[in-house]
Amino acid sequence: MKPSMEQAADARVIIFFVMAYQRIVAKFGTSLLTAGTGRLDLQVMSSLVAQVAALRKQGKDITIVTSGAVAAGRQKLGPDALRTMANGDIPSKQVLASVGQGRLMNAYEQLFDWHDITVAQALLTRSALVDRAGYLNARNTLLGLNSLGVVCIVNENDVVASEELEGVAFGDNDNLSAMVSNLIDADLLVLLTNIGGLYTADPHSDPSAKLLTRVESIDENIEKLAGGTADKQGTGGMVTKLQAAKLATASGAAVVVADGYLPNSLVRIASGESLGTLFVPRVDRMESRKRWLACGLNARGSLTVDDGAAGALKKDKSLLPAGVLGVEGDFNRGDVVYVVDSRGNRIACGVSNYDSGDIAKLKGVKSDRISGILGYEFGAEVVHCNNLAML
Repeated sequence: MKPSMEQAADARVIIFFVMAYQRIVAKFGTSLLTAGTGRLDLQVMSSLVAQVAALRKQGKDITIVTSGAVAAGRQKLGPDALRTMANGDIPSKQVLASVGQGRLMNAYEQLFDWHDITVAQALLTRSALVDRAGYLNARNTLLGLNSLGVVCIVNENDVVASEELEGVAFGDNDNLSAMVSNLIDADLLVLLTNIGGLYTADPHSDPSAKLLTRVESIDENIEKLAGGTADKQGTGGMVTKLQAAKLATASGAAVVVADGYLPNSLVRIASGESLGTLFVPRVDRMESRKRWLACGLNARGSLTVDDGAAGALKKDKSLLPAGVLGVEGDFNRGDVVYVVDSRGNRIACGVSNYDSGDIAKLKGVKSDRISGILGYEFGAEVVHCNNLAML
C-alpha cells in the first residue's frame, strides 16, 4: 500500500531532522552523573559513554559538556576534610573542583578506552571567550578535535572561574553547553538530566502535569513553566535549561531536554525519536560573527527600545536613536550591548556605533539631528543591522 502524500511529507521531515543531527553537543548534569547521590555513579557514566561511542561509530561528531567535578572532589576528600573548610563558600568549592576535575576526567578516559576512543579536555572560562580571537581559537580547537574523531569533554574551569560557582558567568553548565553549541555550529544540543523535560507543572507535586513534547518559541508563558532551580547536587535547573535553549535555538540548533536515565536516550534522540521536550530552532543558520554576538559574553551595557524599534529589529532593520528609551552601563563605541524591549526582555545583541554618553544625549531624537547634538556623526544608526544578532 502506497503512503499518502501527508505520510510522505512527514517522512521527509523526519529524514531531514535525522540527517541534520550530525554535530551534537551532549550535556551531562551533576544530578545525572551522581544518580542523585554525592558521588559519581560509574554505571550511569558507563551507559552514557557507550551511547556516545555508538554515535561516533555512526560518524557523528560528539562534544560532551560535563558537570561533576565538585561532586568527584567531595567524594575523594570525604567528610573529615570537608569539615575543615567553610561550608559551601566559593574557595571551598574551588578546592573540591581542583581535586575532582582530574578524577572526573580519569573516569571518562578509562570508560572511553573500552571503546577505543580518544578523549580531550577543554576547560573554558567566560573571559577566554569574550575576546573574538579567543572565541575563534576555542572554536578551531574543538572543531579540530571533532575532525580527528576525538571526543572533547568540556567543563567550566571552576578552579579559577568563581563566577560560575556563584551562578553569574555562564550561569551553569547548561548555558555553557549552549555556548559550546554556538561555538561549533552544532545541529543538536541534548541536555540530559534527571527529569523528563518541560512540564506544564511540577510533576513531583502535581499528578496532572503534562510533558510538553515540542516548543516552537520560548515566550513568557513557557518561561513561567520553568519553576525553581536545581536540587542540592547541581547548580542548574529548568530555568537555566530554558536560557540555554533560547541561546542555542537562536543560533540554529535544535535542543532536547530529556531524562538521561531512559535506556539509550542519547542515541534515540540523535536518531530523531521523540523523547523529552524538543525546542525547535528559530533560524536555519546564523553566520559565525553573529553567533559570537548572540552569546553576549562581552556585552558592556544595554539599550532599552520602544515597541516600534523592537518590531523594526525583528524585520532586519537597524536601531535608530529615535527608538531608544534608555541606556544602562558605561560602554564605548564598538562595544557589544544588549538591546532590551520595553518589558525588560533581551531581544538582540549588537555593536554600538556610539558610546553610552552619546546615546544618552541622542535617545528619542531623529537621526538627522545627531551631528547638531554631538558635533560629529558615526552614522545614522545606533546599532547597524549588519552588526546585530537577534536573540
